[in-house]
Amino acid sequence: MILLSVESTCDETAVALVEDGRRVLSDQIFSQADLHAVYGGVVPEIASRSHVEVIYQLADRAIAEAGLRKRDIDAVAVSYAPGLIGAVLVGVSFAKSVASALGVPLVPVHHIRGHMAANYLAYPGLEPPYVCLAISGGNSLIVDVRDYTEMRVLGATRDDAAGECFDKVARVLGLGYPGGKPVDALARTGRDDAFTLPVAQVEGRPYDMSFSGLKTAVINLVHKAAQTGTELDRADLCASFEKAVSEALVPRAMAAVRELGYGKLVAAGGVAANTRVRADLEAAAAQAGVRLYVPPLRLCGDNAAMVGAQGYYELLAGHTANSDLNAYASRELDA
Repeated sequence: MILLSVESTCDETAVALVEDGRRVLSDQIFSQADLHAVYGGVVPEIASRSHVEVIYQLADRAIAEAGLRKRDIDAVAVSYAPGLIGAVLVGVSFAKSVASALGVPLVPVHHIRGHMAANYLAYPGLEPPYVCLAISGGNSLIVDVRDYTEMRVLGATRDDAAGECFDKVARVLGLGYPGGKPVDALARTGRDDAFTLPVAQVEGRPYDMSFSGLKTAVINLVHKAAQTGTELDRADLCASFEKAVSEALVPRAMAAVRELGYGKLVAAGGVAANTRVRADLEAAAAQAGVRLYVPPLRLCGDNAAMVGAQGYYELLAGHTANSDLNAYASRELDA
C-alpha cells in the first residue's frame, strides 16, 4: 500500500511516498531555515506563504523520484496537528484536494505520532509495545506506546519544550537559528560541570518535566555577564545546559521503561539528534539491558516520510477523515 504523505506544521515543507509504513520510496523536503534565520525564529506568516509556494512542486518531484503514477497512490496522509495553524492549514488543504482528486482515503496524522513512527523506517523489525521519549521543538513527552495507534502519555513538559529551550539559548548566546546544531557543536568543546543549572521536579508527577526554569537560568547568566562585563565561556555554558536537559529526560524515560517492563525504549524528534542526549540514552540503555532505538539524524527533524509511516497504521485502524478535516494548533497525542 502506497501513501503520499504531507508535512507542513512548522518551517519544513515535505512530501513523501511510503510503502506499507516501512519503506521510503521518495522524500522531498524544503527547509525554510534561511528564510527565518534573520528573525531569530520562525515567522508564521512567512512559513505559511513558503509552504504554498513549494508544496505542489515537491509533490510532483516526489512522485517522479519514486517512478510512480498518480493512480498508484492508495491514500494521502497529512500532519493535521499540532503546529503553526497557518502552516498546518496549507498541508491539510493540499492533502484534502489530492485525496479528493484521486478518490482515495484521507488519513490525519498527529505530528508527534509521526516523529515516533520515523523509527519504523529506520528499524523495520521494531514493533510495539515500547516506551517513547518524544522530544522536539514544541513537545517533550514520555509515551506508553501499547500498539501502533494506541498510546498513553505518561508525562509531558509543563511549559517549554526541550527543543524550544535550545533555540532560545542559542538566540541569547548569538548562535543563530535554528539553535540545536550550533549549541551541540559548541558544547562538545566545553565542560559540563562549569555551571550548576536547575533540573526541575514536578511534585506528584514523576514523568512530567519543566524547562522554563533552566531556560531562564541560562538567560540570566548571559545577561548578568553582559551587565558586569564578565567574560562568559559559551562552550562551558552550552555543555552544562545540555547536561541539564539530558538529566531531565533520560532518567525519566528509563524509569518508565522499568515500570512498564517492555525492555524497549524509542527516542524521536529533533532533540533526539543531540549528541549528549543520544550518548546518555545509549549508556543508560546499555547499563539496564534495554534495547534502544534512535532514528538516524535525517529522520529526527520534520519530514513527510514519518507521516507516511504512521499514516499506514492509522489507515489500517480505520482512522480516516472527510473533506471537513480541520487543522489544529494543539492536539492531545492520545486523544
